Amino acid sequence: MTDKSFPLVDRRTFVKQAGVAIASVGMTASSYARVIGSNDKIRIAQLGCGDRSEGHVNMVRLASKEMPVETVAVCDIWSLARERRAAQVKKAFNLEPQSFKYSEDMLNRKDIDGVMIATGDFQHAKLCVEVVKAGKDCYVEKPFANVLSEAKEARDTVKASKQVVQVGSQHRSEPYQLAVRDIIRSGRIGGIVHIEQEWNVNEERWRFVPMDTGRSAEMEQDRNMEWRKWMFDRKSKLREEDTDWKRWLLGKPYRPFDPHTYLEFRLYKDFSSGIFDQWMSHGSDLVHLWTDETYPESIVANGGVYAWKDGRENADTCVAAVTYPKGFLYTYKTVFGNSFRSFSRIQGRDGTIVNYGGEGASLFSVSREGGRDEYAGSVKTDRLPIVAPASDKEEIVRAAGAQPADTEGPGDDSVVHVTNWFKAMQARTEPNSNVNHGFSHAIVIIMAAQSYWSGKKLYWNPKTEEIVDQPIS
Repeated sequence: MTDKSFPLVDRRTFVKQAGVAIASVGMTASSYARVIGSNDKIRIAQLGCGDRSEGHVNMVRLASKEMPVETVAVCDIWSLARERRAAQVKKAFNLEPQSFKYSEDMLNRKDIDGVMIATGDFQHAKLCVEVVKAGKDCYVEKPFANVLSEAKEARDTVKASKQVVQVGSQHRSEPYQLAVRDIIRSGRIGGIVHIEQEWNVNEERWRFVPMDTGRSAEMEQDRNMEWRKWMFDRKSKLREEDTDWKRWLLGKPYRPFDPHTYLEFRLYKDFSSGIFDQWMSHGSDLVHLWTDETYPESIVANGGVYAWKDGRENADTCVAAVTYPKGFLYTYKTVFGNSFRSFSRIQGRDGTIVNYGGEGASLFSVSREGGRDEYAGSVKTDRLPIVAPASDKEEIVRAAGAQPADTEGPGDDSVVHVTNWFKAMQARTEPNSNVNHGFSHAIVIIMAAQSYWSGKKLYWNPKTEEIVDQPIS
């Protein structure tokens, strides 16, 4: 699952300045990047130095054991975060990275080949545009975008360039998810009628409160008081003089400096849709991977704040129902007040694939259960866990050469995904999670968030690429 990362970002409007500098030496933006040979060391910069960037540096370190790659620069407008990430890079690569406060200064460094973006949800698309226009390849965290106009601009900018852009939807590189896609493509479970995901966790994501898993239900009120004290009384390590608040807002309406909004942006609707941005972006992208769909037909969403009444604006419990042109329903649900048995279920006319665990879990089974020869679909048993009857031939999904499957699966630091990006950079080919995939999941989460806030069922018009509130005739 996505970790509780700091939303630390860097941006200045630099495109005009950079364009003048490039033109003065007779270079185009697309030629600005260095040509990478198969034996050349790939030089990576980290843009945004919060907790997620710690994972990015670790991914590059792991990949460096297989191919020549290193992190050489870090950039963040918050000095403390920048210093912390530079120290990690120094330890991981035995070099002193160059540190930058502003992204345009870093992007002017000609020997940087690729930039990894780990900033706030609302900053991803805009920063991806800047990186690509500077002639750098880009690894941009999900969600690819949470504003439709920005999603379009980022997609169009990437497609008009020669840059290799990988979206941080790492499950597109993972063997069990790909094995499930292949089973569906084979027709083994028939045409898909419904995909359901329920990913739960009983915690206050995304508050930065020390966790104590030993707390009992009786201590819940005390814990709520602890949040309040932390929220309103504790002095944050983030001081306005150590960052650039207007820069962080990145075009959002001005508001007074607030360190909690800065660090916990996922809770506030001006900057993120929370669950939809963070988890449904992964969920919908898996649906697209498994079914080869590219956009939804309609979406309706509902939910509210039921467990963590701590001043957050985004839901701690929500559900969305999505229809697709191929003729199936996708339902997504997350509960932050109860962590009972997260799962995914893919129902076809001739059978079912079940995943045991939350986002990224690798334990899947496939069977004929629920197929055409079963009317009620009930399994008579007095034992737990319930499994399909022997006649339905349930089996665990295997992936050749992969680690044994389990209910947690690999963590966010997917070396296979980042290595795929590095190899695509060398070969100048499309990576596993390209800009089209990012645009597709962005449509879903943007529509889900708008439906949640408006209370309306919304529709996607693929011809005009607009969200409307009436069915498309």
